[in-house]
Amino acid sequence: MPDLYLDQLESGRPLKLEKDGKTICVTRIGHEVFAIDDTCSHSEASLSEGEIVDFKIQCWLHGAEFDLRTGEAVTLPANIALATYPVKIQANLVTVEI
Repeated sequence: MPDLYLDQLESGRPLKLEKDGKTICVTRIGHEVFAIDDTCSHSEASLSEGEIVDFKIQCWLHGAEFDLRTGEAVTLPANIALATYPVKIQANLVTVEI
């Protein structure tokens, strides 16, 4: 069973997904889809409410940025990386693997 459908994801617009007790931020950039923990490691802010710039997501609360490909915190005030999750795309079906 897919978690969502590719056509539900607008490129550059994050979406919050709840799966197996985890809150995940899912983002489409072109033909790629990325999944990262939704909670900023600096504060309790939801990254799915942030903005996407290139392959980074910016926390709306304090401006910390995370690399969507690696989870690395790339700007302060965050300095702790976030977990990323593999994403499978088959036709229009998107599955985040936990």
